[in-house]
This record gives sequence, structure tokens and C-alpha cells, in this order.
Amino acid sequence: MIHKRTPQPSGTRAAVIGAGSWGTTFGKVLCDGGAQVTMWARRPELAHEISEAKRNSKYLPGVNLPRTMQATHELALALEGAEQVYLSVPSQTLRENLKALRPLLAGRDVRVVSLMKGVERSSGLRMSQVIEQELRCDPDLIAVASGPNLALEIAREQPTAAVIASHSQETADAVARTARNSYFRSFVNTDVIGTEFGGVLKNLIAVAIGIVDGVGYGENTKASIITRGLVEMTDFAVANGARPETLQGLAGLGDLIATCQSPLSRNNTAGRLLGQGYSFQDVVKQMQQTAEGLASVAPVLQLAHESEVHMPIVQQVKMVLDGRMDPRDIAPHLTTDDDTPQEERTNHGQADGGGALRRAFQRAFDQLRNGGRSAGGDRP
Repeated sequence: MIHKRTPQPSGTRAAVIGAGSWGTTFGKVLCDGGAQVTMWARRPELAHEISEAKRNSKYLPGVNLPRTMQATHELALALEGAEQVYLSVPSQTLRENLKALRPLLAGRDVRVVSLMKGVERSSGLRMSQVIEQELRCDPDLIAVASGPNLALEIAREQPTAAVIASHSQETADAVARTARNSYFRSFVNTDVIGTEFGGVLKNLIAVAIGIVDGVGYGENTKASIITRGLVEMTDFAVANGARPETLQGLAGLGDLIATCQSPLSRNNTAGRLLGQGYSFQDVVKQMQQTAEGLASVAPVLQLAHESEVHMPIVQQVKMVLDGRMDPRDIAPHLTTDDDTPQEERTNHGQADGGGALRRAFQRAFDQLRNGGRSAGGDRP
């Protein structure tokens, strides 16, 4: 059992835009680290429940929120005096939300942190790129947070870690100091591309895992797809400017494991419904919260085509989504260009006898065995 120390006020005033499960959970993380947090909720009744009852019964049932957490449905009030702004809205509505934020943040050196894991469908841009474009701010003031972060587990104060990435080491460090407490540890890196794409791509692999789980296939199939999925993620991210070691850290391998194995994962749940025979439209109707992976499939495949990266897992997920493939036929780990035996590529198109992937999994197991004291390429 973790004994919480009484947080000392950090002096950081933070606004969290979006009061769904992840936004509210991250607001709790910040509060428990000593920050002064104001949540923005689109619905006045949700803002009132958070402020008065210290609950978010729809998205975090049974969780008591910090007494210091405040909430409002008025955007200007939420942003008043904020030094850091955390964005947790559906990726496909980010641009619209930023248009409302822009005049309220104009002329202020506020650090803006993306908590989202998606790619804009219309443009193929990562969330940090959309933020820079719409807010017209210095990219050194933008950070992204990613990692094995299932909201309900963190809200229940189960120990976990995340990585904060920014082009500016100073910004990454400042956000990481604010986003940490007795049960949540933030590491840092400067690979924004790899950190963002890790969070996006693992959602797509999790949809595939959900599909085969819904069909009824077992652990061998899932382990094969997860393993090959990490290769696919690394190939794609590196081709688009990421560092390969980032995909072997918290934002890649760590998030991939958590999202693929947990029934709390929205993307895993969406895939499972597809595997059970529900149509894409039926799945969307049944999901109470956004499964970002479903919206990211098409733009990721377009970027893969432009980068000349082969992504059989994501391709087959799209075929299932489009109704062009029976979920029982999904087997992306079996696809090859011909019948010639292929090398097991484990690091951006190179065969090294399994070394890179083996080292990644060994690092993950070492972290578990050592209580999380090692984080590979993610610097504390």
C-alpha cells in the first residue's frame, strides 16, 4: 500500500481542458503533486459535480477527487492565471477547441501539454503539430505526455509512469516536475515525434488484438501480433523522424503492453466488438468514449504509403473496419510478399538476430523486477 505524503503546493497553476476519464485522472495526478488545478468541462452539470461533490461519476465511478480540484464550464475562468494548460479532448475535435483557446492565450508564455493519442484525420498531423498551427505558439512551449496510462487504474492510485516529451528540455523538465506524485512518475525525452507516434500506433495494434480476442483466438496469436506490432510501430515512427529507442520505452513498448492486455482499453474493447461480428457503425454507437485508434487508421496508412513503410497489421484492421475482411481471417503476422522465408526484422528494417526486440522486452522485464527503477531511453 502506498502512503501518500501531504502534497506541498508547487506554485504551478494548471488548467485541464476536457473532463473525460483521462483528463480528470490527469487533473488528479497534478493535484496530488501539489499543483493548483482547474478543470474545464463542456457540460455545466459535470463541472458542478467535480467542484462540489469531488466526483466524476460517469467517467470515473467510485473515485474520490482531490478536495483542492476546481472545475468550471467557462473556458476563460479555467485558463485564468494558468501557467500550464493540459489538453484532453478527442483528437478529431482538437482544432475546433484550439480556435476557442487562441484568443485567451494570446501573448502569454503558457506551456501547452497534449494528453491525446491520435492523428488528425483530415491532415495527418500529430496533435503537437495541430497545437502549434492553431495557437501559433513557440514549439518549445509544447509538450506531449504518453505511456502505459489506463485512466481508471491511475485514478485508483496504482503506481505507473509516463514520459513527457518536448523539443525543449526545459519545458519537458518543468512539466515532468508538475506531473508527478507518490504513485505517478514522469520521465522525459526530446523525441516528440516518437513519443506521439508510439501513443498513436499502439492503439491500432490494440484494435487488432481486440479483434482476434473477440474471434476467440488465443495467446499465441496475440503474442505474435504484439511482437510484430512493435516492429511495425518502430519502422513507421523511425521513417517519420523518430528515434528507435523511444519506441522501446514507455511511449512505445510500455503503452503497447498495457493497451493490448487490458479490458479497460477502449481500443481493445472496440476491436473485441468487431471480432464478435459487430459492424463499425455498431461499435461506434456502443462505445461511450472515443476509441482514438479507429479514427487514426486511415491517416496512418496514408502516411505509411508516403513513407513507403509496409504495415500489414494496420492494413488488415482497416479491411475489417471497412467490411472487406472477415475478422476470423485476420492474421497480419502471417503476411509476406512471397513464400520465401524472411529474416525476423526487429529494428527498423534490419535483422539482428532478435537483439533489438529482445533488449526491449528484457528492459521491460527488468523494470518490473526492479520496481520501475530503470526506464531505458527515458531520462528521469
